[in-house]
Amino acid sequence: MMMRKIALLILVLFLAGCGENPNAPYLAFAGGGFVFNYRNAEAFYGFIARPVRTLPEGGVIEAQSPLLTGIVAKHDYKVVLRLIDAQGKEIAQYEQKFHTDVDQSTLPNQPLVVGPGYQQNPDLKPGTLN
Repeated sequence: MMMRKIALLILVLFLAGCGENPNAPYLAFAGGGFVFNYRNAEAFYGFIARPVRTLPEGGVIEAQSPLLTGIVAKHDYKVVLRLIDAQGKEIAQYEQKFHTDVDQSTLPNQPLVVGPGYQQNPDLKPGTLN
């Protein structure tokens, strides 16, 4: 009798974990932040989005972010993540804000390295960012 109750409890717990919550968002931001590509002297932010529930078949995830020029420290920068179905209709939209502690003036305005061997850019004067 006790074994049946335990088996039934295990089965109920197993079945409870099988279903998805249809009201849950499709996607969630799992992290991200600003990145400076010293090869191209460009700043951008990257992020990770993870599926929370099964995405629709044929769906497309589209990320939108503004071009990053004139970066201001402590300023919020918004990224928009859209889920689009196979017919091109937007199903869901999610937004996240990122900020940086670095101002554009502290970043070099030209690549730090050049060439296939990542040699130091000869156009940069020693000790300067320009």
